[in-house]
Amino acid sequence: MVHSFPEKRHGKAKARRFYVVGLDFRLQTAPGWEMENLEVVAGVRKILIAPPGRGFVPFPEPPRLVIDKSLGRAPRDWELFHDYWLASDRMKILLETLDLEGVRFVRCETRYRDGRAAPTYWLCDVIRVLDVVDEERSVLKIDYPTPDRKVYDLSARSCLLFKEDSVGAAHIFRLRFYPMIVCDEVVKDACKEAGMRGIGFTDATKY
Repeated sequence: MVHSFPEKRHGKAKARRFYVVGLDFRLQTAPGWEMENLEVVAGVRKILIAPPGRGFVPFPEPPRLVIDKSLGRAPRDWELFHDYWLASDRMKILLETLDLEGVRFVRCETRYRDGRAAPTYWLCDVIRVLDVVDEERSVLKIDYPTPDRKVYDLSARSCLLFKEDSVGAAHIFRLRFYPMIVCDEVVKDACKEAGMRGIGFTDATKY
C-alpha cells in the first residue's frame, strides 16, 4: 500500500523585530560616578562629541572614571554619557560578539574614590549608520524632504518599519536621519538573557 503525504508548505519567513535602544527608566537613582579628567579628554567645553562618521578621536590621555558611592549608585551595564555610552566589560563582550563591525570602544581607567580598583568600563559608540527606514510603510513625519537632506520628526506617535534586505546581517545601527540607535531581537534577547542592567528597549513599531 502506498501512502501519500500532504505536500509540506513553507510559511513566510518571520519578520525581524527591531527596537530603539535607550535607558531603562524604571531604574531612576542618582549616579555616583564622574570622569575626573573630562576637561583634558573633551576640551574646555567638557562635552564628548563624536567626530563626523562617528567613532573616537585620539584622546590625549585615557578617560579616568571615578566611582563614589557616597554620591549614588555605581554605573550599570549601559549608561548614557554625552554623545556616547558607558558600557560594562560584559556589555562590551556581548556587543562585540554579536556585531563586531557595528561598535567601537575606548577603555576607561576606573577606580573608587578611595583609590581601590573598580570594575572595567568602556566608552562605547555605535558607528554603523544606515538609511534603512521603509518610509512608505512607516508612520512618521519627514521634515526638509529634499534629495540631499531630510529629518525624521518623531515627536508624535510613530511606527518605524525597516527594509530588512538593507539591514542585512547588522544587529545594531544608527539611523541616518534621526539620532537614534536601533537593534534587532538578537541583541535584545541576549541582553535580557545576560541580565544586563540599565539598557532599555522600545518596540520600533510603537515608538
